[in-house]
Amino acid sequence: MSVRIDARGQLCPEPVIALAGAFRDLSIVDVELLTDDPAAEHDVPAWCRLRGFHLASNEPMDQGRYFRITRAKAPTTP
Repeated sequence: MSVRIDARGQLCPEPVIALAGAFRDLSIVDVELLTDDPAAEHDVPAWCRLRGFHLASNEPMDQGRYFRITRAKAPTTP
């Protein structure tokens, strides 16, 4: 299952808290996060690395950033 979180207007640490909260539901495998918090550009990738999630997309939008995070770990290369 996929979920979209619109965290625009929320400042650190709220976007990451919302992201973590979504993944507490084990049926959620994919989260799209929209945010205009400048700190999220660094916080979301760091959270993914620390928690073992895959940051599938990290793109600028007109007003903020779009992230797509998946439960599956990033593929490893030999």
